[in-house]
Amino acid sequence: MENLSFPPFDYRLKRQGDTPFIYDVIRRRFVTLTPEEWVRQHLVHYLIRHKACPSGLIALEKEIDLYGRPQRFDVVVYSRQGNPWLLVECKAPSVPLTSRVFDQAFRYNLALAAPYVAVTNGIRHHCLRLDAGAAPVFLDDFPQF
Repeated sequence: MENLSFPPFDYRLKRQGDTPFIYDVIRRRFVTLTPEEWVRQHLVHYLIRHKACPSGLIALEKEIDLYGRPQRFDVVVYSRQGNPWLLVECKAPSVPLTSRVFDQAFRYNLALAAPYVAVTNGIRHHCLRLDAGAAPVFLDDFPQF
């Protein structure tokens, strides 16, 4: 897998036939190691270790209803009150972070209303603070929990 701009972390891999798997500390099971999953796992460990996000408040790949259509977000961190706090859309390192990626994240946030929205491909990250009635503000990093 490709080196990413997140700090390294200790991970567990296994292989079944030709398929690699990585242990997911949130879902507490091995999941198929795709390039996007590599990014998601790096992000999760970064949020836990460097941004103080409690692992119990992180949800991965959950389905939401968006105007009657099921959609699946990548990562949501919830506040201690149980409200979506940070929504992150993850892409493989080879996927450029275009306006389509931002549009996807913002569509999901219509249902979630998280005050922070981010996109990452593991190499580049963009995080925004969304305040009602104000223009989005780009942040230098993911927010501290």
